[in-house]
Amino acid sequence: MPTKRTPKQVSKVHHDPVQRRPLAGAIAVVAGATRGAGRGIARALGEAGATVYCTGRSVKGRPSPYNRPETIDETAALINDAGATAHAVRVDHTIESEVKALFRRIDRKHQRLDILVNSVAGEDPMMGQWGDFWQVDLKNADAIFRQALTSHILTAKHAAPIMIRCRHGLIVEVTENDLLAAGGNPVSQAVKVAHKVLALNWAAELKPHGVAVLAITPGFLRSESMLQGFGVTEANWRDAGKKDPNFLESESPLYVGRAVAALAGDPKILEQTGQLLSSWEVARHYGFTDYDGRRPDWGNLSINWSSLPPQLVELLRTGTALQLDWSTTLADRTRRFLDKFP
Repeated sequence: MPTKRTPKQVSKVHHDPVQRRPLAGAIAVVAGATRGAGRGIARALGEAGATVYCTGRSVKGRPSPYNRPETIDETAALINDAGATAHAVRVDHTIESEVKALFRRIDRKHQRLDILVNSVAGEDPMMGQWGDFWQVDLKNADAIFRQALTSHILTAKHAAPIMIRCRHGLIVEVTENDLLAAGGNPVSQAVKVAHKVLALNWAAELKPHGVAVLAITPGFLRSESMLQGFGVTEANWRDAGKKDPNFLESESPLYVGRAVAALAGDPKILEQTGQLLSSWEVARHYGFTDYDGRRPDWGNLSINWSSLPPQLVELLRTGTALQLDWSTTLADRTRRFLDKFP
């Protein structure tokens, strides 16, 4: 396995985020706050004291194109009911005029933007197809790229100028796993890898302006659709461990949310800019837990491979070994190139 790149050592923070509210006064946008990681991150930022703009396409009366019941209105209500402040704003992040209007509104009202989380289309069912690339159906390829990748670029494009002007801010790309590659079909693989690389590229451009950019992945996420797929609810989620023992190390969406909140509250966050992080690594360093007091650690789990087809296990093994060779060669090449600078 590739060597883990963990956050630089910082003082551990042991606190109840509801009591301390370390992000009080901060303004945050969570693009794709309807469900899953996006909803969990929005809730955690509100829990930490930020005013959260929950954006996405699914609102009351205009349900999800995925045929899911969740809405951004529900996400904002969960935050407001917990005593924080949230606003639900319907935005199609593939339409630049709507994205531009969102950030103009925020800038006019607050004259600042502290946090942007890009979590649009993380569970788009169009990316759910698995199979060899030479057998994949590409009829939805253009739509996937626009929904899950162009949307992220458009959103960051209009958020960054506010942060640059303030010489402060954090942009977070939510992705899948803390390795180089991603699973699924070649379209979804390209999208998930691009989220990681975009964070790296943007970090280089924005660091001189005092703005940090990170990519982050949850572990085995108990999203609404994942719970439904296992036939359980959040109340009895452990029952799914009978089908897949790995699920017992799963995490609620609030866990990766608390990871983002901890990072956003770190005054030295610029030292970590460009990194690909994970909920479990961040939890080790900042000392927070999931809502139930657990600290799931997917990185230290002895994975039970028995529920996966042997061909898939071998593919993952081969792919991971190739990633290690690729990254080692790239690291050596990059060091040599860096030595050329004065």
